[in-house]
Amino acid sequence: MNKIKEIENIEDIKLLVDEFYGKVRQDELLKNIFNEIIQDRWPQHLNKMYTFWQTVLLGEHTYRGTPFPPHAVLPVELEHFERWLKLWTETVTTHFEGEKAERAIWQGQRMAEMFLSKIRYLRDNDAIPLY
Repeated sequence: MNKIKEIENIEDIKLLVDEFYGKVRQDELLKNIFNEIIQDRWPQHLNKMYTFWQTVLLGEHTYRGTPFPPHAVLPVELEHFERWLKLWTETVTTHFEGEKAERAIWQGQRMAEMFLSKIRYLRDNDAIPLY
């Protein structure tokens, strides 16, 4: 039985990220999108996600990069982001509670809204994303 606790360290971040992307990789709606884009680079992707969430949730500035550009051309719609958020929230609340867990859920919602808005804008305006 998993003990629900605060998000405190990089091991907690790794548990969260690994379990979440394990679900994504099995999800009927999301798996093909992620697996086709990431292919055999899952270890690199997971490491990048560790550093992203370590920076966001623990304030340890290990992430370098800009999160949106890799997502700019993904074939995703609202239903994909809704599923992503459902899996993310389930994973967070299965293992964690407290301020950082709430921040993880809020940050996921914020990113999903922003990414979907930017993707739609780029599609609707035939725009080229700035990198």
